[in-house]
Amino acid sequence: MERYGDVAALAYLPLTVSGRTIGCCVLGYDRQRPFAPEERAELTSLAGVVAQALERARLYDANARAARDLQAGLLPRTLPRLDGLRVEAHYQPALTVLDVGGDFYDVIRLDESTAAAVIGDVQGHSVPAAALMGQLRTALHSHAQGGASPHVVLAHVNRLLDDLDTDLFASCVYAHIDLRHRHARLALAGHPPPILRHPDGRTTVLRLPPGLLLGVEPDARFHTTEIALPPGSLLALYTDGLVERPGIDLDKAVGDLAERIAEAASDPLHLLPTRLLRSAGGPHEPGANSDDIALLLLQTEEHR
Repeated sequence: MERYGDVAALAYLPLTVSGRTIGCCVLGYDRQRPFAPEERAELTSLAGVVAQALERARLYDANARAARDLQAGLLPRTLPRLDGLRVEAHYQPALTVLDVGGDFYDVIRLDESTAAAVIGDVQGHSVPAAALMGQLRTALHSHAQGGASPHVVLAHVNRLLDDLDTDLFASCVYAHIDLRHRHARLALAGHPPPILRHPDGRTTVLRLPPGLLLGVEPDARFHTTEIALPPGSLLALYTDGLVERPGIDLDKAVGDLAERIAEAASDPLHLLPTRLLRSAGGPHEPGANSDDIALLLLQTEEHR
């Protein structure tokens, strides 16, 4: 009893859920006392409530870990390297949602001087959204390897969603990057506009034809736009979680993002994701993101 100090009476309450004891609640009293049958019943009931609360918390944590592990498993572990192209990618899960998200990104090496860069967002936070995201990534890989133009790739993937007969939609940006000829061809499917930082540090929000979300209309048409991509250019692709905030105009938020990318022109590329994500709010800040964020940065260099 020395370890309990001045405690004169103790109540040991096993915490049991579904026939399993997951712990013990100990109540200490500063005076000796008997426990009447009514009080014993109340304490037993209290132990049941505490046990259920602890079990729910444990399951919550387990589900959160499973969702994060599933999301990590669906995103690429590594991205290919190409001479003349530096790539930085980052994914940040929503801080207020348990389920796995549908944001994704990828870089697909086509040959020694060309690559496809993709970023997208399947609506919702659920296992079906994550599963559809995996199917989209596979389809994009397949059609990209065939060398089709960006608008053709998106059209094929759009028809795939119609064949899958899903109620979910997805946004996407597909970019074909040609390092030898120093240009990129892009097509959008209902996705926030890419941002291009020029070699002199200026930034441009690429107001490309937006296109419909994938899965809305099976015969939807998409448009390919070609842009110059000289050495020193930076192409930023991102999902809406980076710019969408309640009460904030989306165009203004995208413009602010372009300004932050311009201000970081002298920063090393590997530090830029952290700088941009900080603006979306950390886990203890008022602006903490309530949606997943995917970010893909591609910077061209002299092709040796």
